[in-house]
Amino acid sequence: MDEQLKENLMGALEQVIDPELGIDIVNIGLVYDVELDDDGLCTVSMTLTTMGCPLAGVLTEQVQLALSDIPEVKDTNVNLVWNPPWSKDRMSRYAKIALGIR
Repeated sequence: MDEQLKENLMGALEQVIDPELGIDIVNIGLVYDVELDDDGLCTVSMTLTTMGCPLAGVLTEQVQLALSDIPEVKDTNVNLVWNPPWSKDRMSRYAKIALGIR
């Protein structure tokens, strides 16, 4: 996958807002990787801020919906991972400023 396509995929994922924090999942640091195979299967490896988060299903659906607008993506698989665990250190500068975190 070329860099431009990966940027497009990440840009689409920036449209997925975590309902609890009000910041997108990319800037929060929940997205670890995104891959697209030759058959158009997009695999998003991501985590949640806490294990057992009640919004896992909602975020998974929103990720699939956000990527469905990209012509190269035929199907999406969300792979929830817990290692490495999420921490506020994964957040972008933008997200930290928006949430008042130093």
